Amino acid sequence: MTEHFDYVIVGGGSAGCVLANRLSADPNTSVLVLEAGRPDWIWDPFIHMPAALTMIIGNPLYDWRYESEPEPYMGGRRVYHGRGKVLGGSSSINGMIFQRGNPMDLERWASDPGMKNWDYAHCLPYFKKMETTRAGGDDWRGDSGPLILERGEAKNPLFGAFLSAAKQAGYPLTSDVNGYQQEGFARFDRNINNGRRWSSARAYYHPVKRRKNLTLRTLAHVNRVLFEGNRAVGVEYRRGGVTRTVRAGEVILSGGAINTPQLLQLSGVGNPDELRRFGIDVVSGLRGVGENLQDHLEAYVQHACTQPISFNPALKLHNRPKIGAQWLFGRTGPAATNHFEAGGFVRGNDDVDYPNLMFHFLPIAVRYDGTPVDAEHGYQVHIGPMYSDVRGTVKIKSTNPKQKPALRFNYLSTPNDRREWIEAIHVAREIMAQPAFAEFNGGEISPGPSVRSDAEILDWVAKDAETAYHPSCTAKMGIDDMSVVDPESMRVHGTEGLRVVDASAMPYLTNGNIYAPVMMLAEKAADLIQGNTPLPPSTVDYYRHREQEK
Repeated sequence: MTEHFDYVIVGGGSAGCVLANRLSADPNTSVLVLEAGRPDWIWDPFIHMPAALTMIIGNPLYDWRYESEPEPYMGGRRVYHGRGKVLGGSSSINGMIFQRGNPMDLERWASDPGMKNWDYAHCLPYFKKMETTRAGGDDWRGDSGPLILERGEAKNPLFGAFLSAAKQAGYPLTSDVNGYQQEGFARFDRNINNGRRWSSARAYYHPVKRRKNLTLRTLAHVNRVLFEGNRAVGVEYRRGGVTRTVRAGEVILSGGAINTPQLLQLSGVGNPDELRRFGIDVVSGLRGVGENLQDHLEAYVQHACTQPISFNPALKLHNRPKIGAQWLFGRTGPAATNHFEAGGFVRGNDDVDYPNLMFHFLPIAVRYDGTPVDAEHGYQVHIGPMYSDVRGTVKIKSTNPKQKPALRFNYLSTPNDRREWIEAIHVAREIMAQPAFAEFNGGEISPGPSVRSDAEILDWVAKDAETAYHPSCTAKMGIDDMSVVDPESMRVHGTEGLRVVDASAMPYLTNGNIYAPVMMLAEKAADLIQGNTPLPPSTVDYYRHREQEK
């Protein structure tokens, strides 16, 4: 007998766990979550230990390990893209930096036709609903939500030097980049709870997993959405070597900005010409599926440190047992933090209305994969443009659901993107050269003194930059010809019974890490799906630098 659920959620990641919690709150509603990855077992330290993120990104047990197609403006190299292969999705392997983006990001969303209810006033109540800010709630911050946020302590003297250097360079400090004023430098919020990663799964799924109307199946890879006419009636998935089907009142795709457009295309929703090339029957001819791909590219400016105060020794094998024991038995020590405890947002030029550059500071010199630099001690700042005008695509290569799609990001392909990268390096170097760093500065390691001219900077970025792991916008909300999702219902245009709720539905990338806006989107979408009265819009104001100049 074929099973039937009211809702089948494809993907138990950042958005899927929110939906699982909120939709199953009605005991008369049955919910099935199909997650292609494995469980986030509580005894797995690599998931739950914050500092272990360098051990799981790139590890095939935790990471889908995507790669872009050769990037034409980056010397034809392929750029690695990690995505979570475990319950909680990328929130179980990410850097745990919690940033909402700037309020004006959401004003930009709302400026598109049909998007008026996605402005800051309508979204702020959902940001507040989802969070418990250990630093304390106020008009801008929540204090009773499931997602617990700890503010970085930033006790290492290198953090103090960085914040002082930013001020010396003429940039403001702010009390909270997620509050009234994002612009400036501050200690960062992290989704960490008492020294443990607080993923979407830990915040939303595990507290309600015993609900009788909520079912989770991990290691369940969905092959396609099943349609009768243009109505989605279920999904076909493979688990344990067996292909199965399940019927659904509604199918909700929450696989993320790569998997969701891939699954739509495999199921007959996408550009008709592209689908017919693979012999796929067209259910809804939406040209925007897999288009509009956006991401943040980032690079590191690294310095050697003249004093033995960085966290570089924590990377050495002989120190790891002690550090691991500190975390295992007390949730303390260097392993209890993500080390991204401070940073900031600035405007790299006077043409932009709000910050277009982001900085994350680390009192350690290391790459995402854990590779240290050739220095006993070091520190670095991660930098990159935040709302680039670069656009890419996600396209299937065949009808095989296990074959990864072609990812083309087109990094550095526009004059504005290249200009902002040059600005980013100059601003970072300006900050790192301030007197506050004088007693620590052992010289720039990367990009190094040989990289000075604009052309040399761009060449270095093309060779060295990495993704910040923020793919988004590939099935965007809106009502224009390239939109995929109805912003008032999250339904896929031209279909019935099919919705999309994840980063792919974002119309524009926000200027920060995207975990927070994705969670907000899912909270708001849950009300739209259930037909609940939306939370009333906020009336609080936010900082605009142009008003301050008047």
